[in-house]
Amino acid sequence: MPRKAHGKYLLVLSIHGLIRGRDLELGRDADTGGQTKYVVDMVRALAAEPGVDAVDLVTRRIVDERVSEDYAEPLETLGDKARIVRIDAGGDEYIPKEQLWDHLDSFMDNLVNWLGEQPRKPDLVHSHYADAGYVGVRLANLLGVPLVHTGHSLGRDKRKRLLARGLARDEIEQTYNIGRRIDAEEEILANASLVITSTHNEIDEQYALYNYYDPERMRVIPPGTDLEQFRPPRADDRHDFARQVDRFLTNPDKPLILALSRPDERKNILALIEAYGESKPLQQTANLLIVAGNRDDIRDLGSGAQSVLTNILLLVDSYDLYGRIAYPKSHRADEVPEIYRLAAARRGLFVNPALTEPFGLTLLEAAASGLPVVATENGGPVDIIGNCDNGILVDPLDRTAIAAALLRLLRDRSAWERAARNGIEGVRRQYSWPTHARSFLDVVDALPRARRPKADEIPAPRAWRQRNRALFSDLDQNLLGDADARQRFVEIMRAHRQDVVFGIATGRRIDTALARMRKHGIPRPDVLISSLGTRIHYGSSLDEDDYWAEHIDHHWSPREIRRSLAELPGLELQPKVEQTPHKISYYYDAREAPPVDAIVTRLHKRELTANVIGAFGQYLDIVPSRASKGQALRYVSQRLEIPLERTLVAGGSGADEDMMRGNTLAVVVANRHHEELSGLVEQERIYFADRPHAEGILEAIEHYDFFGDCRAPEA
Repeated sequence: MPRKAHGKYLLVLSIHGLIRGRDLELGRDADTGGQTKYVVDMVRALAAEPGVDAVDLVTRRIVDERVSEDYAEPLETLGDKARIVRIDAGGDEYIPKEQLWDHLDSFMDNLVNWLGEQPRKPDLVHSHYADAGYVGVRLANLLGVPLVHTGHSLGRDKRKRLLARGLARDEIEQTYNIGRRIDAEEEILANASLVITSTHNEIDEQYALYNYYDPERMRVIPPGTDLEQFRPPRADDRHDFARQVDRFLTNPDKPLILALSRPDERKNILALIEAYGESKPLQQTANLLIVAGNRDDIRDLGSGAQSVLTNILLLVDSYDLYGRIAYPKSHRADEVPEIYRLAAARRGLFVNPALTEPFGLTLLEAAASGLPVVATENGGPVDIIGNCDNGILVDPLDRTAIAAALLRLLRDRSAWERAARNGIEGVRRQYSWPTHARSFLDVVDALPRARRPKADEIPAPRAWRQRNRALFSDLDQNLLGDADARQRFVEIMRAHRQDVVFGIATGRRIDTALARMRKHGIPRPDVLISSLGTRIHYGSSLDEDDYWAEHIDHHWSPREIRRSLAELPGLELQPKVEQTPHKISYYYDAREAPPVDAIVTRLHKRELTANVIGAFGQYLDIVPSRASKGQALRYVSQRLEIPLERTLVAGGSGADEDMMRGNTLAVVVANRHHEELSGLVEQERIYFADRPHAEGILEAIEHYDFFGDCRAPEA
């Protein structure tokens, strides 16, 4: 990577699934679909632009004998200016995206460590899907760069459709972790400088379901198509895949109706087979080709895919479609372009009958290959067929309409040729990857430049440069109870002051925090994070970090926030002594006040970005979106060059939670607020002490061998 910033350095986040630069395993599972191909092709296209110095596609590193060794490589080159970077998080094994949420903070911390070793920092973060957006918000905030987000699919839309299918809310939550996904998506929309969508439908129908819906910050930039891979058939083409298809068919020379997707119920393949099975004219006119992922044995697949494929076989038998339908067991990614060309060479059609299709990348691939299309009227195909005029939209629930649309194009030679020609020309004109890359960079260039915090430019105090570990503690929950334990803790920290940076992170204002510390004989820490992460002071002289104060002021609107909450019952502003320019503090009466989530929703609907923090069921604090104890701690860690892996964090309330997630060595003292920290019980690297207050911190010092190896003990 070039050290000098002549052009842009773009960091692209796509965390789940199996991502590599060749032979993408599309359709292997629900996590390895169109998004993986989208990001790889997009990164290559962006790297080819003259205004771009480098593009890194960051994903999760996987070391698992069930998948290729390719996914264990930390770095993979995609071209002269592009590469895949794989970051460790959540162990080695391949796990579905729904199980990644508890590991995303560690992913973020490990990525920050990796970035610290690079010659330059990214100019922009572009996240894909909600899990990457969760990391992207935190990374962009820490670096002070714009966040661009592409959702691909959205949790609220998915929950709505799952409910419509009859699934219970509890079942949806347990299976899909949908609540955490939606919370992350709301946070992304509150913080992203720009949201990229593939269609207007995404903006109007899907993002409109969110509280922080702001179409002014959304732009439609359709993805591209690899026009070298996906092209019309030529006279001298070989169609080797025909052998896998023709063995199913009695009359293989008839046109092919091609459906290509994952074996997912939402893709509505069964309705297509029913439409074909109920139409004798359609059976007489064309054969049906179903390419639905790869399988050795259906019984070895997940329940969803197993159900779809089993029902395909049952429908074939029920309608007696033997000899007229092909459903090969496997195909390679590099055979997909050939499959499209085979169907086009036989003057067939491509059909996408999905219940809803967020975009429809397969439609572009088929169109570029010279295939007219019949597609669902729900979602992205509306834009594609509207722009290219290369097919017919249908109601995916109307089997008669599906069959009629297919017959219309198959029987009318001039209509087929016109749709095929329009598709080839339309994709080349509007849906190429170079077009996408140039449009993306044009939109990004118009974004306001955020000022980056100068943590890496400010040297740590000379006296601290030999210190190689840090301990941060809350004040009230940890250090103010049990005077004897507190005194022992203070003496131990003094004895190790040459090796350890000692910090306090408190929700109190700096003046009240200092007063309490003085009253209880607690020495001034090396770092004092006060007012819930909105102020940072260093050393006995309490030098303030002005860069941090400027950084968190981004999009902070305290007057509008107070006005928005003024009429709510159960909220009472605390005295002025507890307020600061970057913290609004309320007394919270849970008997009368709305739930904290409802307060967050209220602010989002008014387009106000902030972190809302409840504590002990009776306090409510609102701070800028870039501020929290955890975000302040990570900024300080960068500045002092002390790894989070060698930082012990002690907390006891919900306000401490984001300090404790991720790579820190954490301890929850026994006098914790049980309800607020109950979600951390299963987290790695979080120790629940048996003893309260400072005694619990001393227990954790021993547990982690903090003054020795300073690491979590082996499980």
